[in-house]
Amino acid sequence: MQIRPTGLGTSAARLVDLLNRARAGDLDPPAPQPAGDPAYAERPWGDRTASPLYCPITERINEPLADLVDEKLLAWVADCGFEGDALEKFRKGRFGRLMMLAHPDCDDPDRLLIGAKMNAGWWAADDYYSDDSSLGAIPEQLPPRLVLAMAAMDPVPLMGELTPPLEEALAADPVLVMLRSGVEYMSRYATPPQVQRACYSTFAMFVSWTAYAAWLHTGVYPPPWKYIAARQHDSFYTSMTLIDPIGGYEVPAHLYYEPRVRRAAFQAGTASVILNDLYSVAKDLKEEQPPCNMVLLVAAERGCSIQEATEITVKVHNDLVHDFEATHRSLMAVPSVELQRFLRGLRSWMGGGFEWHDSSPRYKTSAKQE
Repeated sequence: MQIRPTGLGTSAARLVDLLNRARAGDLDPPAPQPAGDPAYAERPWGDRTASPLYCPITERINEPLADLVDEKLLAWVADCGFEGDALEKFRKGRFGRLMMLAHPDCDDPDRLLIGAKMNAGWWAADDYYSDDSSLGAIPEQLPPRLVLAMAAMDPVPLMGELTPPLEEALAADPVLVMLRSGVEYMSRYATPPQVQRACYSTFAMFVSWTAYAAWLHTGVYPPPWKYIAARQHDSFYTSMTLIDPIGGYEVPAHLYYEPRVRRAAFQAGTASVILNDLYSVAKDLKEEQPPCNMVLLVAAERGCSIQEATEITVKVHNDLVHDFEATHRSLMAVPSVELQRFLRGLRSWMGGGFEWHDSSPRYKTSAKQE
């Protein structure tokens, strides 16, 4: 009789062994998918003049649930100190609706509110600190502002007489209030490792923002390949770190950070942020100093039209989604319920994110395509 090891750690070891075998091609492949996987589709987008985006389908549209999350979100945003036109921008943003679309495995409005609060805070920091000059974004001031944003999210130890002025600064800026309050709310539902995962992906994202600020300050824009290097950590991957706490489960760290799982998450996050660039062209062109945008950078480097650069960017997006699809399929042999749910959550996020961009007033302005 063969005796198998038992006890703490053995199941994790077997999963790692399965991942290694899958990487080496020693596992039986999953059943082949039928031609034209129904989980994906060629989706017309924007004004429908460009080639379609290959993207997961949107799995759920539940407008009453979206309205409830948005109602809770707006009350919180007002409590954080936003009012008037600023509050109206959040109303139009419909971040509660984004969460309804992106997390179809969760029907709990209070859990969806985790993502709504954090995404609203990230967007506010991006608009007010990094992207939108009409809201006070100044490239030279971005790094010190982000230092305080990190202090808001990851509390600084008490340091005597140095603490009160820091606390005053954190309480005086509504964006910082949002970030601090959002993390505190997330901590009610998420485990400490999940909270820190979200925080540190945010801090990596902030590093990319400082690169954009340097490019804007010098007026020397990067080539597309360098921009993509920055975009890997400034992508919807940060939002996707919330998939399992919103869903009410936790992917074990040894699986979450396994290279092929991480690659899948970055493929999904980067594809989603390239989609955001495609939808943001008209808005970005209105800026006196346009922020970095894949379409605009391709047009500048190649000396081509916006239409041509759009087609090139659509292909980059579609190739990434196809790559994600292949990575996801290769990981289906790993017998972890949490991992399989997370991988499907990545796919769901892409499909829901597409629907939100395509229906959001934030991206409805049109630009002359020259």
